[in-house]
Amino acid sequence: MLLYYELKKIFSGTGNRIALLFLIIFLGVSCYCAVTDINVRYTNEQGEDERGFSAAQKLRKAQLTWAGPLTEDTVAAVIEKNARIIATPEYQSDDVTQNNIAYGWTMDYRALRDVITRSFCEFRSYDYYRINSLTPADAADFYPNRLKTLKTWLDTEAKDQYSQEEKAFFIARYQEMETPLYFTWKQGWESLLEYAVMAQMFLVLTLSFAAAGLFAGEFSNRADAVFFSACHGRGKAIKAKIGAGILFVTGAYWIYWGAYSLFVLGMLGGDGASCMIQVGMGWKSIYNITYGQLYLLVSAGGYVGTLFFLFLTMLVSAWTGSAVVAVTVPFLLIFLPSVLGNMQADWLAKLTALLPDQLFQLHLGVQYFYLYRAGGHLVGTLPILFVLYTVLALLFLPCLYRVFRRAGKR
Repeated sequence: MLLYYELKKIFSGTGNRIALLFLIIFLGVSCYCAVTDINVRYTNEQGEDERGFSAAQKLRKAQLTWAGPLTEDTVAAVIEKNARIIATPEYQSDDVTQNNIAYGWTMDYRALRDVITRSFCEFRSYDYYRINSLTPADAADFYPNRLKTLKTWLDTEAKDQYSQEEKAFFIARYQEMETPLYFTWKQGWESLLEYAVMAQMFLVLTLSFAAAGLFAGEFSNRADAVFFSACHGRGKAIKAKIGAGILFVTGAYWIYWGAYSLFVLGMLGGDGASCMIQVGMGWKSIYNITYGQLYLLVSAGGYVGTLFFLFLTMLVSAWTGSAVVAVTVPFLLIFLPSVLGNMQADWLAKLTALLPDQLFQLHLGVQYFYLYRAGGHLVGTLPILFVLYTVLALLFLPCLYRVFRRAGKR
């Protein structure tokens, strides 16, 4: 009964209802951005850009013609086709429309062009036109280049940045990747993961308004004296508040995340879940995982991050008795790292990679080359983020109980 009452308070508040309305709007914005991303646009035979569901279906159909193992022969065929296109009058024309028509002929191998370009560029550079200077004979270097450019980078630019043990760790991870990679249409997963950070941060910032009032509401309504003098005011009632907070956050997150995922994948398709991330956005990643596995990590990371931020918000609200102060906490922890990230110090970058906002940016975290020593072993950022903030979120619960129980004595 107490749990039901606390949940009812969350959904009956005018401010919370407005927050949930904004959450629906934010969900729509995130979905729109994901399905209209520049990588989902289709250029037709007239050189005109198309967007939306029909464009995604045309692009998917075109790229599926290359579905299969990404072998040396496939890479050579892509390079050869690209060479034919750049030799056409349309490509070499000074007329933009003619250039767009030539660009439309690349729709089928556009995603492959990107990964081939990454292979033949230096480790920390990207030249969109690099493929134009390649010949089919260069295809033999496609996979060897990945390890070669890593070793060159470690021996030159990053020679003083890592120890020999750390360098060996990176090289071993690269060598563990099985080849040839498998390629198919995977844009649904890439768009979903790219805009997941927007969707999840919108969720946390919106829910923080509701979570902040869960404990501070008794003080703002001047009902704290009645609450704490009740028979179960310092026991079951506090547990009911905590339980309501957990159910509210859990339910809101998975409904929101599920709706976002189903809409984006429904519009763009769920092909490519079994593709390795190295065949696209994670070409240089040390994590040998598939898009489907990365999606599960992003889903779990977003949930852990949401619990962490919302429990912290509730703890601050119980401690200060102010919803306003509590609401500022997630804003500071989410946006402050972006300011620190502009500073170039290596130690600071390595530190900011472990801040809680990174739980919403795991699609970028898999591309980090940061290593930490834990339990005598070298580990990347992902294991530390999950363990650290899961433990902290769980520790907040007994702290929240004790802080709010003592609040009535002030």
